[in-house]
Amino acid sequence: RWETLQRIVAQRPVALIVTKDQAIPADLREAAEDSGTPLWISALRGHEIYTWLQYHLTRVLARAQTLHGVLMEIYSIGVLVSGEPGTGKSELALDLITRGHRLVADDAPEFSLIAPDVIDGTCPELLRDLLEVRGLGVLNVREMYGHTAVKDSKYLRLVLHLQTSGEHSGDRDGMQRLTGVLGQREILGVKMPQITIPVAPGRNLAVLAEAAVRNHMLKSKGIDPAQTFIDRQAHQMQKLPPW
Repeated sequence: RWETLQRIVAQRPVALIVTKDQAIPADLREAAEDSGTPLWISALRGHEIYTWLQYHLTRVLARAQTLHGVLMEIYSIGVLVSGEPGTGKSELALDLITRGHRLVADDAPEFSLIAPDVIDGTCPELLRDLLEVRGLGVLNVREMYGHTAVKDSKYLRLVLHLQTSGEHSGDRDGMQRLTGVLGQREILGVKMPQITIPVAPGRNLAVLAEAAVRNHMLKSKGIDPAQTFIDRQAHQMQKLPPW
């Protein structure tokens, strides 16, 4: 038994954990003290300790990246609103908050790869609950709109990219008029769907953002309105008499 304990501590484990509030055997305590190995005791069972450690260590050790934009929860999915400065990201976020959606992080959301295809977005402690809007300064969303207007973290599922109309070329592409300006953005090695929304005076960006998210949710269920229209058009053309 003593030789087995010596082989264990020789591997230089981070710690030894005794579960279910069991008494620590004297030889185990001696081996831990001789080798300088931390010895912990917990009321949890072994598999519960393993699950807890796996959950927290996955987040602590995960690859991380900070991006410029506003992370929102819109219709229960995580959405990153991106775009150049001055495109109205924070104003859009404020409008969405007043419509019942929730803020996760403004300006510098932090993203972690917690699974091969799962990206978790959080807010830095310094920016928590805060939203900076041009002309109004820094707003405390939690104090202004209540606790339900903010959320600590959210899995990222979609990117909404705001682009000024002068930079947007979708109007010159007939197919984009049907499907929208769709693309992908690679974040931490994961290809995330991206929808580009042209910004122009008079456009209601909050309504467009909500519609974009709803349409994305429909497509994830296999419902594609653009493809439905294309199929109907093809069917009508087949019914036309030959020239």
